[in-house]
Amino acid sequence: MKRLISLLCLLAPIFLTTLTSCSGPETTEKITDTNKKNQKTGVLLVSHGSHSETWRNTLFELENNVSQQILSTSPVDGIKSAFMEYTEPSIATRLKEFDKEGYSDVIIVPILLTVSSHSFDDIPTIVGLKENPESAEMLKLEKIERYTPHARLHITPLLDFKEILQNNILRRVGELSKNPAEEGLAIIGYGSKPYEKEWSELFDAAAKHVASQTGIETYSVGWCGHIVSYAPDSTTAAVKRVLAKEKKAIVIPALVAFDENFQIRIIGGGIEKVDNHKDRVLYKPDAILPDPGVEQWIVDISKEYAEIIKTQQK
Repeated sequence: MKRLISLLCLLAPIFLTTLTSCSGPETTEKITDTNKKNQKTGVLLVSHGSHSETWRNTLFELENNVSQQILSTSPVDGIKSAFMEYTEPSIATRLKEFDKEGYSDVIIVPILLTVSSHSFDDIPTIVGLKENPESAEMLKLEKIERYTPHARLHITPLLDFKEILQNNILRRVGELSKNPAEEGLAIIGYGSKPYEKEWSELFDAAAKHVASQTGIETYSVGWCGHIVSYAPDSTTAAVKRVLAKEKKAIVIPALVAFDENFQIRIIGGGIEKVDNHKDRVLYKPDAILPDPGVEQWIVDISKEYAEIIKTQQK
């Protein structure tokens, strides 16, 4: 809880507009008696977006898996999913729906692993909480609609609470591992060049957790996203670094959901470039989702924000 409050306070100047725990009562928007009577809170699960139907369905399944618990145990009136780019429903589409349905507050929960330009600039710019010229131009070029809703917006922290990723990768390593004494680990993430340090630290912590639980101490990190121009070479290099020290390499995609382009073409293609990969590389083209830890985090953070919003209406 202390870590959550600290992170909320760090992000508050940019992302949050109503949390008194960070900004203090004097900066909270004044709410009229009419707004109090019409209080209606929604949750919007925001993901990156993909051309892959499998990827999109995974995120819709995530919404289905958390909806009942959130709606039955917190002052949340509705839950929707949106994608930042590539496909509908977009963020703008969903926010328009919330406005049309009379929502006074919308909690945006980014289903993003850790910090990137998407979380820091793009999403806040899309919803009108930030005016970043570079991000605005990119959104215009990619034909991503911007929309500032009538509802008050509250953006939660990201999924980078280390224990979620650590436990997820540990479980998936355990499903592939056959002899830890002769194995190493290669974690392949999407990556973000401006935030490579944060991404690397997140994966380092996960690899060290795996080592402490399994004895698999050799590990390497590779990238598969725009940081390497969606090329398989970084995956190949990461696997080779592990195989220089160990007999076998376990490859884990640290991606939120399964996308054929990433898990098959880029990561799988990178593995195929490794000599004798069929005997020396252990790989399952899976993803972080589905994961009960992620689902519980969404439930908990949605309830926490909804309770704060409810308290502010009193």
